[in-house]
Amino acid sequence: MERALRFVVPCLLGTEGLTAREMEKLGLADVRAENGRVLCRGGAGDIPRLNLNLRLGARVLIELGSFSARSFEELFEGTRALPWEEFIPRDGKFPVKGYSLRSQLHAVPTCQAIVKKAAARRLGEKYGLVTLPETGALYQIQFSLMNDRATLMLDTSGDNLHKRGYRAQGVEAPLRETLAAAMVVLSHYKGRDPFCDPFCGSGTIPIEAALIAKNRAPGLNRSFSAQKWGWLPVGLWMDAVDEALDQEFHGSYEIWGGDIDPAAVELARHNAALAEVDDIVRFEVADAARFHWGGLRGRVVTNPPYGERLMEKRQAETLYRAFGKAWDKFPEGWQLYLISSHDGFERAFGKRADKKRKLYNGMLRCDLFMYGVR
Repeated sequence: MERALRFVVPCLLGTEGLTAREMEKLGLADVRAENGRVLCRGGAGDIPRLNLNLRLGARVLIELGSFSARSFEELFEGTRALPWEEFIPRDGKFPVKGYSLRSQLHAVPTCQAIVKKAAARRLGEKYGLVTLPETGALYQIQFSLMNDRATLMLDTSGDNLHKRGYRAQGVEAPLRETLAAAMVVLSHYKGRDPFCDPFCGSGTIPIEAALIAKNRAPGLNRSFSAQKWGWLPVGLWMDAVDEALDQEFHGSYEIWGGDIDPAAVELARHNAALAEVDDIVRFEVADAARFHWGGLRGRVVTNPPYGERLMEKRQAETLYRAFGKAWDKFPEGWQLYLISSHDGFERAFGKRADKKRKLYNGMLRCDLFMYGVR
């Protein structure tokens, strides 16, 4: 019988419902969205499936247990009681990291040391070792302490899932891939209409749109920590890759990105080639203030400078006004999804959004301004 597992998938604030929907489409059971994360149940085969296919989740964690921890003794004993030996072999490396919110145990370094000591004690007893070698594969332990309750987890992903493997470097203030994907999903883009990003930077939004249009799993070009875990059969990863490739679409799409910076455009082309979507996405040097596109309908999904790091606010507002005038020339069938943290965006743009949605770019609170949306 396959081992039943409980998964925790952290995600950007504001994308919990979208991430839950992704997991439901993958057939996971008992999917439940919480603040900043989504929980579900599945089996070992779902470890590669989640890691390969999630567009919005930050990483895939296995929850080993949860218990009350109002004292260091409770934290130690609760951690020691968990079945670490079922997951970590005698030579496994198991560093610890975590966080504490609204809990009596708020000294994170001390909590890390206690969790490490407790897990080591349990593993040492099970393997008959005084000192564990930790020369093998990585089994990253994560803990969360929230409202005096500790949750202990193992990280199956390694690098954050927003690192798809197609962007080794980026221009200033890059948009995280998971947020770019969320913007594309919120635009309801399915690959049928023209898709444009006139502030494309290193190409993240058009590349994520291309991956969505092709229904290409975003994790196909990277590796994950759990691929080296001895108890997880290699065949499960091969099966997940085959399943993902079988579900890809092969069609003709109109996806475009433009930026005024030639170096950014060159980088975007490079990233698209690494993502294997350079055949369906086109990048050009272009001025967003003069942006226009033919056709009666389409989508613009974009991330202009906020005036936080790249530009002073007045310069950003000048750019917003110019882009607003360019947008006024578009037919009613076009839709615009624009993210900004600038509190005066609508005033500078010259038009109130039809809808707004709160999202976070890292820890920066932003709004997704939607135009042409009913």
